[in-house]
Amino acid sequence: MNSLPKSPIEKIIAPVSRFVHLEYTSGIVLLISVVLAIIWANSAFGESYHHLWDTHFMVGMGKHLLDKPLHIWINDGLMALFFFVIGLELKREFMEGELSTFSKALLPMTAALGGMLVPAGIYFFINRGTSADHGWGIPMATDIAFALALLSMAGKHIPGSIKVFLSALAVADDLGAVLVIAFFYTGQVNFVALGIAGIFLLVLIIGNTMGIRSSAFYLIIGIAVWIGFLLSGVHATLAGVLVAFTIPARTRIDEQVYSNNLRKLTDDFDREIPSNSTLTTPDQHRTIQQVKHLSLAAETPLQKIEHALHPYVAFLIMPLFALANSGIIIGADFFSAILNPVSIGVTAGLVLGKFTGILLFCFVMVKLGIAKLPEGGTWKHMIGVALLAGIGFTMSLFISGLAFSNPQYVEQAKYGILIASVLAGILGTLVLRGTAPNHIELKK
Repeated sequence: MNSLPKSPIEKIIAPVSRFVHLEYTSGIVLLISVVLAIIWANSAFGESYHHLWDTHFMVGMGKHLLDKPLHIWINDGLMALFFFVIGLELKREFMEGELSTFSKALLPMTAALGGMLVPAGIYFFINRGTSADHGWGIPMATDIAFALALLSMAGKHIPGSIKVFLSALAVADDLGAVLVIAFFYTGQVNFVALGIAGIFLLVLIIGNTMGIRSSAFYLIIGIAVWIGFLLSGVHATLAGVLVAFTIPARTRIDEQVYSNNLRKLTDDFDREIPSNSTLTTPDQHRTIQQVKHLSLAAETPLQKIEHALHPYVAFLIMPLFALANSGIIIGADFFSAILNPVSIGVTAGLVLGKFTGILLFCFVMVKLGIAKLPEGGTWKHMIGVALLAGIGFTMSLFISGLAFSNPQYVEQAKYGILIASVLAGILGTLVLRGTAPNHIELKK
């Protein structure tokens, strides 16, 4: 079957489109944002960096105004969309993905549990009895974009099952981070606002039950839920996860019905006498519209919305968040600045805690015969993955902003996160590269 000829604009866009869909691209864009933030904050224009994120923006009418600085709109607003996509991923994984059955979910969920408890314990041990001990949640998270990017760069020889395991581990890790934020990093609660948000959330659940599939319906009511959470004191990003779980994940027609009807419509289209112009005939146009409606009925709103939003989250929201939150000052006293309990606790928690917790919990599960290593995977692969899981960048930065009201502690946490992410990334990549076959197969 011959492919359709490409227009000049398509020839230009095609390489860009391929680049965007590469697994590790979002990690590269995220890394560029981090480097740019550090360079900007330490340049002669460093003052403009901080002034930009402190710029206030107002949204609303009359007396009902939300007046927040730009970095709050990013951290509480745009990151709600990030958590919404995480919620969609979690729901999909629990329904049909790597967390859908007990046997599939057992090893990554156990690994994620170890990768949260041990880092939190290490941080708390180092900072116990101080005003910074509340930051124990910072080293609990894994940045899936960075981790998968480096896993892809480590080589094509790594089994696909290892990538699946790391993805499932990171998704389970995200679920743990969401629960930690909900239960431990929520301030004083306005129950009236929270109750109103709950009512709108109930409307979404009823809409799902009634079979409403309109994206606009879930968007408008979802914004109302987000505003309710924002005003309640419960972190607004949690609204994103809860709204995501209300999105329908059912098709209107099954695969067989879709296939049969699509085949019939294709035959109808082929039987039409084509016009001798660039326009289709009225009957052909009608058939095309029927194909569109049929395809919409065969697509779940959950997958449709996730597919549509993922590029914006990966290539706009996450890089913007990194740009707004990674601008640490690297001065002459940098090395003395990182020698504090917060930085040391975060670094040790992410690098040593993640590695120890994930590997130890997996080792126990496998040795007891309760779970098996991913197919084709070895313990060396698991060591590499456990190290990569120490890249806690995006979620760790996010939690540090919730854990501390003291700007000095936030800055120290950022030092620890960046140092740990660099160390974990380098060590994990080196170990995984070392799993490549050291022999060359002779061609027969």
